[in-house]
Amino acid sequence: MPWLHDYDPLGSPWLSTPVALLPLAVLLGLLAVAGQSAARAAVAGLLTALAVAVGIVGMPADAAVAAALHGAAFGLCPIGWIVVGAMFMYRLTVAAGALEVMKRSVTSLSADHRLQALLIAFSFGAFLEGAAGFGAPVAISAALLAGSGFPALEASCIALLANTAPVAVGALGTPIVTLARVTGLDEQAISAMAGRQLPFFSLIVPAWMVVAMAGWRGLAGVWPAVLVCGVTFAAVQWGVSNAVGPALVDVVGGIVSLAALAGFLRVWRPATIWRHGAAEVAGGADGASARRRPLSPRVVIWAWTPWLLLSAAVFVWGLSPVKAVLEGRPTVAGVVLVPQWLVAPQWPVPRLHQRVAKVPPATRLVTEPEPAVYRLNWLSAAGTALFVAALASVPWLRLSWRQAARILGDTVAQLAPSLATIAAMLALAFVTRYSGTDVTLGLALTGTGVAYPFFAALLGWLGVALTGSDTSSNAMFGSLQRVTAEQLGLDPLLICTANSTGGVMGKMIDAQSIVVSATATGLERAEGTILRRVLPHSLALAALVGALVWLQAGPLAWMVPVAPPVAHGDGK
Repeated sequence: MPWLHDYDPLGSPWLSTPVALLPLAVLLGLLAVAGQSAARAAVAGLLTALAVAVGIVGMPADAAVAAALHGAAFGLCPIGWIVVGAMFMYRLTVAAGALEVMKRSVTSLSADHRLQALLIAFSFGAFLEGAAGFGAPVAISAALLAGSGFPALEASCIALLANTAPVAVGALGTPIVTLARVTGLDEQAISAMAGRQLPFFSLIVPAWMVVAMAGWRGLAGVWPAVLVCGVTFAAVQWGVSNAVGPALVDVVGGIVSLAALAGFLRVWRPATIWRHGAAEVAGGADGASARRRPLSPRVVIWAWTPWLLLSAAVFVWGLSPVKAVLEGRPTVAGVVLVPQWLVAPQWPVPRLHQRVAKVPPATRLVTEPEPAVYRLNWLSAAGTALFVAALASVPWLRLSWRQAARILGDTVAQLAPSLATIAAMLALAFVTRYSGTDVTLGLALTGTGVAYPFFAALLGWLGVALTGSDTSSNAMFGSLQRVTAEQLGLDPLLICTANSTGGVMGKMIDAQSIVVSATATGLERAEGTILRRVLPHSLALAALVGALVWLQAGPLAWMVPVAPPVAHGDGK
């Protein structure tokens, strides 16, 4: 008999909700207010979550500990593995001198940091989000920005700000696929609905990034490029999500936006060059760049090839037929090419698998036992794609295998504290999920009545802030969103999609992403500073998503697509 969630353990939402909020308050408070390291804040938040789960909610202690271990394992693989692969590639290019060539080649398009942020963090980052997701775009974009001369703190914050609008359809549409599965709604209908919300923010976010860096005056100097970058991505995002589906939205949109902006910068230059910590330079070029000997196309191709290999690898790794082979599942022909036990072994987590169960209103079933299966899909993980690309780049970069081994060892050693922090962050998230305290927080927002469309987006924002993943937030709150929408007479398609589109704005403040960005830029003890910088942006953008959803539930209801009949089972 599973232990059943209790969403009001103290008999009053006014008491139960603040208690459920305690782990998150401890984590963020120690990071943003007390200035503690991310590692200390994560451990304190985890201990608080365990105390609340066992001491107040009544979760069996062994199940709570098992949930923490399950989360820690997930934090190391796939999340931590992505960070290792990305930073290994980055440090190989530094050692070979390729990063300096890359920096100069980007500067040849424009030495302006505002435009480099658009190219690297938004357009290229969107492609990486679509192909891999799960932290890869933040790690790689932040590292490339830092290598291009951005201050480490600015590189971290800009990478986090950029990794918003593409997230809902990232990792080849995984968040949308997950939301369709848990809600029983049509996947294509959810994709179309997301495609009628996110493009507005694909127009806003590039401008928002520039203003955050250089102020309104800075935006005025590059608004044509901002428009090209945002409009091309938004147009592809709208068209592909509505006509095709979620899988290739970010991949195609990122490539089109990157190519369009690069082409535009061949014929247009800002009146002045803006760079962090430097005076503006008139004439569309900086003096240092003008005095340098131009790079030959051969050298530029040499420097960028490792990152092209990386992009190709993460894209191929994400294709469904390839993923099936790498995970030991039957292919299109029904053939298993490699045994699953070898490439994707999985184990039910002892003392946790189906040991706890959701109850209404978090589910449409009488009880819904929670599965807890850890899958070590080491071969199909995005981190493996990054690692394979890095290994393939070693001879190309003219490095010896001895050098590469030393760089890998140094990378792992330097990342060890950050990997432990990520493990603790995910352990906290899994304890809140399996104890049901996340649903307690969500239920506090469902009592807002006619204003609920606004708060539906904030519920998704909360889910991503808690778990670090739009996919996990959809799995956690998707069913609750549908139940609430049906109870309030709202369109389930609109409300459930809002969980995903609102959730993307929580991506920049989730502890996992902050740690990844800090690690990529060498700011391992500045996570609190990063959080304080991006939190106002996250709240403001989430509120704007909520406002759009509220309007689409009323005067803009014509924007909601007509969905096919939906299932009313468990949605699985």
